[in-house]
Amino acid sequence: MHATFRAGAIGLFSLLSSSAALAQGGMPVAIRHPTAPSMSGGVRTERGHVAASPLLVSRLLRDGRAPWWAPVVSGVVPGAGQFAMGQQRSVGYLVAEGYLLLQHVRARRDADRDRDGYRTLAFEVARQPFGGDRPRGSWDYYESMEKYLESGAYDRIPGGGLDPETDESTYNGARWRLARETYWLNPSVAPAIGSPEYQRALAFYQARAVPAAFQWSWRDAQLEKDVYAQTIASANRSVQRAVNYAGLIGANHLVSLIDAYVNVRVRRFGGAGVAGLRVEGVHTRFEPVGDPRDGRRQFRTAIQLVAGPH
Repeated sequence: MHATFRAGAIGLFSLLSSSAALAQGGMPVAIRHPTAPSMSGGVRTERGHVAASPLLVSRLLRDGRAPWWAPVVSGVVPGAGQFAMGQQRSVGYLVAEGYLLLQHVRARRDADRDRDGYRTLAFEVARQPFGGDRPRGSWDYYESMEKYLESGAYDRIPGGGLDPETDESTYNGARWRLARETYWLNPSVAPAIGSPEYQRALAFYQARAVPAAFQWSWRDAQLEKDVYAQTIASANRSVQRAVNYAGLIGANHLVSLIDAYVNVRVRRFGGAGVAGLRVEGVHTRFEPVGDPRDGRRQFRTAIQLVAGPH
């Protein structure tokens, strides 16, 4: 009875060792014992080795190493499901998540810094001669300041009706030109002021022209205007980087979820069949692409297929 118990304990230890090795991506291990009997589902090797069969290892993995909720937690925290299944690549997902989050935060910080920079330049240089409260404008407003030297007047002749800016080199003058081209038969010949054509063009101008509170001029400040344009471009690049990293963060969550789902399926049900093949495993890594100085990264996932029943 003692010999039987001893042999059974050795066989169980062999199974547990094999399962642990498989769960971490290794191969089954064998226990050397010259007197251990062969066991159901096991394989007796040369010199008395007893190793767990793939069938028994699969059963053990199904019982305790493939929780159904692993894909869910991987979708929330990349690598969490892989960690629950004892897979070392969980560290890769977590490291990638931390790196991507850090880069996203840095990109947003740079974008905020550049935004404050070009707003300050606009306030202290281009808008300063016009005084007033100078309220903060929208993104389109600051982008227009980069393209036009001056905004032009909103109302050329104060008092009475609205007289649009006619200097087409200014922002407001270009808006009035577009309004005339859109609604007048001949943009160079004004219809009667009370006509529907004129009123529609005037409404178009009022909706798009820069009012007096937002008037600007970069005249005699070309150097500052060049710095302003460079700061706008830097802000655009930072915003784009932040968007790109946000997309990679989402991809990291998705890849981790899919990876965990496939592994749970492989462990619990033996894998999904594809054209007579069976999924044996999924391996994902985060690696650099191209010149390392560019800082570009990508996910690469490999699916191992073996011949066999579904």
